[in-house]
Amino acid sequence: MSDDMQGREPVCDASVVVARDADGLVALLSAHFPRHGGEYLFLPGGRREVGETAEECARRELREEAGLTAETWRSLGSYAITLASKARVHLFEARRLTCGSQELTSTEVDFKLAWWPMEDAINAASHGRFLLPAGPLALHLAQRAAQDG
Repeated sequence: MSDDMQGREPVCDASVVVARDADGLVALLSAHFPRHGGEYLFLPGGRREVGETAEECARRELREEAGLTAETWRSLGSYAITLASKARVHLFEARRLTCGSQELTSTEVDFKLAWWPMEDAINAASHGRFLLPAGPLALHLAQRAAQDG
């Protein structure tokens, strides 16, 4: 029995993707979040579905939210969502991209895709343009991995 099904606990893990094109530009999504008072940036990602691996979740979320598929995948690590939870956020970098159409749900229809230079994306994170920590952390880890070769 998988860890996901022990005790019939729902899958609460999530995956987040830094998708970089051939020029090194990063796929960023933006949307208006009224509860938080404005428009914010985020990376493609979301909750893992039952039966999915973390990478399968990343692939699905990248395809649905950004309309992208990737040939090359690299794990950037994972972290616990909170100390009180076993749920983890898995971070990935995706390269060798193919563009398609977004497959947005009714709660995602205002997601806008844009391509940013990595340095600009990291600067946006430094200026509070992301609501959640997974995006900025994934961007920093992807940048470091690129620099380390």
